Amino acid sequence: MYSAFRQLCEKWLRIPPEPEPPPGDEATARVFRAAPKYLNYLRVLWGFHAAFTLFAALVPTVAIGIILSEGVEPGVAIILVAIWLLVVGLLVALALFQLAVVQLNFEKRWYLVTDRSLRIREGVATVREITFTFANIQNLSITQGPIQRLLGIADLKVETAGGGSVAGNQHQQAAALNLHTAYFRGIDNAEELKQLVAARMRGYRDSGLGDHDDHGAHLPLLGDGPAAADSLSEALAAVLAEARMLRQAAER
Repeated sequence: MYSAFRQLCEKWLRIPPEPEPPPGDEATARVFRAAPKYLNYLRVLWGFHAAFTLFAALVPTVAIGIILSEGVEPGVAIILVAIWLLVVGLLVALALFQLAVVQLNFEKRWYLVTDRSLRIREGVATVREITFTFANIQNLSITQGPIQRLLGIADLKVETAGGGSVAGNQHQQAAALNLHTAYFRGIDNAEELKQLVAARMRGYRDSGLGDHDDHGAHLPLLGDGPAAADSLSEALAAVLAEARMLRQAAER
């Protein structure tokens, strides 16, 4: 049953196949998946939601029982029972559908890391795929809720430049956060993965490919004091003289 559901979703929702590795050395690419315990975590959350939904369905059930106990016409009783069965049937079908989506969402979650960048894909109805280069990553942190601690899993949060406070309404702030924040959700080796990403970030930047803020490294060092001021004045005077010569040549 679930296999047919998965194939139907892959066909009609056009879920992409396994993602291609992000830019980098394919030999160093590593694929990570959410831990099987993460599926249990999602099922626990689904169970809470389903229990709340069924509990809400008890209210009309009790009301219908009270009405039937007071005595009503057979035709009305049949209609009430039919409505109750229809509502309960729809709620059960919806809960089973959500459980299948939980399973499919777990299976379609991918994490890829190369020597230059990382790529995360998640989602079923809306597929979200984001790639971060190590030059832009600013912060790595591990988050873990109480249920996650019980199951031995955690989330690795990746933040890039520009992911700080954003002015504007809540929709703009959420959109900016999504563009600059991604999660390795439900992994059982969060610390190991954090160290791997941190090590590859250092290797990427040490190789000269990252942003070292060294754009002025090729400029001569002037130092401090009067000598530095004289050198700077001489350099500015030379630039001004050259600019005047170019202007005169252009006017001719």
